[in-house]
Amino acid sequence: MKIWRWIASVVLAITIGFFIVAAFIYSPEDAVVQPPEKSTQEEKTPSEEPDETSEPKEKEEPTETEDPTLGEGLRDVFTSVIESAKDIFIREDLHITALGDSLTEGIGDGTGEGGYVGILEKTFAENPNAGDITIDNYGKIGHRTDQLLKRLQNEEDMRESVKESDLVLITIGANDLIEVVEENITNLNYQAFVDAQQGYEERLREILRIVHEENPDASIYLIGLYNPFEGYFRNVPEVGQIAGDWNQTSRMVVNDFNRTTFIPVRDIFENTTDDLLWDEDHFHPNEKGYKRIAERVLEYIREDIEQ
Repeated sequence: MKIWRWIASVVLAITIGFFIVAAFIYSPEDAVVQPPEKSTQEEKTPSEEPDETSEPKEKEEPTETEDPTLGEGLRDVFTSVIESAKDIFIREDLHITALGDSLTEGIGDGTGEGGYVGILEKTFAENPNAGDITIDNYGKIGHRTDQLLKRLQNEEDMRESVKESDLVLITIGANDLIEVVEENITNLNYQAFVDAQQGYEERLREILRIVHEENPDASIYLIGLYNPFEGYFRNVPEVGQIAGDWNQTSRMVVNDFNRTTFIPVRDIFENTTDDLLWDEDHFHPNEKGYKRIAERVLEYIREDIEQ
């Protein structure tokens, strides 16, 4: 009997012990499960906050890098022109008419500011000493002397702008050279450019005559040609001489007119290690090239635009 009582006591003790152990097992498990849920929530909050913080940074970084880059690009184009013109007291009611080809229009200017004409316009606009300034731009890509001459003869608004102008800026002639290339593409030689000079001279002379006839008091500036042809016409040994010859013709015509000045720019593109031509065609100036042209033009027209 004692043995059975002992066995029964042991069994009862084991049973009670089982429930006690079970109680400890399940209670702590509930307590353990809850903290991880809290800790998981706490971990998510910090991890989400950096994501929310980093997202704006990712959005802001391109803006912060693009804007300064664009600003520096524009400053690089405009600053030196503005600096050299900031002390100029520009006369009141200044009117400028720009005539010509793609250089007047500003083709190749990656800033979209309109090439050398746009740079001058921005320079004048930011000059605290400037009065009311009007700049009419009649540049058109591809125009030759014959096409500009026809427009002057037929477009009343262009002639009216010339009549009202204090200054007339002209870029023309590069496409006349291109026409020589196109007409002699199978047998291009130096003599073809020499032969075309007479027609160029006659048309240029007529252009200047009409401008003077419309406004004898205007100051006229003809911007010379530079030489972007060397990389294209390696079969023409005298290619470096072509732009010089045509510039000499331009000078000769300009000298026959009063209040008319030739502005050379060929040296700007030759005496530099900077890339001043547009990557798209290596023919038109890029924004840096236009900046150099604007600086040169400003040197020549300064006396005419000052009070």
